[in-house]
Amino acid sequence: MTHILRISPSRGLLIVLLMLLGSCSMLRMSYHQGPQLAWWWLDGYLDFEHEQIPQAKEAIRHWFDWHRSTQLPQYAAHLSEMSEHINGTVTSGEICDWYDTMRTVLAPALNHAVQLGAPLTRRLSEAQLQHLERRYAKNNEEFRDDYLQPTLESRHKASIKRTVKRFESLYGDMNDAQKRLITATISASPFDPEAWLSERQRRQGETVQQLRRLISDPAETDAETVLHKLARQLEHSPNAEYRAYQMKLTDYNCGFVADLHNSTTPKQRQHARDKLRNWAVDLHALAKEIH
Repeated sequence: MTHILRISPSRGLLIVLLMLLGSCSMLRMSYHQGPQLAWWWLDGYLDFEHEQIPQAKEAIRHWFDWHRSTQLPQYAAHLSEMSEHINGTVTSGEICDWYDTMRTVLAPALNHAVQLGAPLTRRLSEAQLQHLERRYAKNNEEFRDDYLQPTLESRHKASIKRTVKRFESLYGDMNDAQKRLITATISASPFDPEAWLSERQRRQGETVQQLRRLISDPAETDAETVLHKLARQLEHSPNAEYRAYQMKLTDYNCGFVADLHNSTTPKQRQHARDKLRNWAVDLHALAKEIH
């Protein structure tokens, strides 16, 4: 889809979860590896010092234990409900409502990660923040490779390939007419990778600035409040122009998803229904497991 998930270090554990959910055939086995994957992900950004490692790993373990018992049942229930409605046609408004519901369902996972991560932020060093800046720079170069190809034609071609792959992961193979619909929709999309990169860089700079503030003035600043503020900016940029762009893009993509879904065949909708049900079954099973 042309809507792109926006990523920030404060969302580390949640992003690992979303990565796992994207691999449905390996969901249960992958979730068991979640704490280790989360550790690698976070350490790649913050390069934890030896004395920080036990607290960081304990926070990750605590998050997954909490998440398994309290959040997975809710995700499973939501997926089951979706599977019951996917055989029918949908409107753009219904897709946007689903997107808003998903944000609400996932919000507690991010909030709990912030609570557990806040004490760690006060123990970061300047060397670690410099490491974070270098990691951001590397990520931005990868972003340019993925989304800012030298010509508009090559950008569209890459976007079409990504979008077909994402829809096929749910519905199965797209037919020629559906691929033409995807091509036409992407060509007319308001998606602006330059604006997205600029917003990413603004958020990255704000994150580093606020983390420096935390370690330089710990008595005057509440770490959890700062991290929650940074997390909120993922969905609500302080830049009014960018917020307007986000709303325009989201509305466009809701229409796109609705049109694509409504073009699917009974076989494709059954494929999607089965996949959602299988995800729900796996999540229910994971929630009942004791570790």
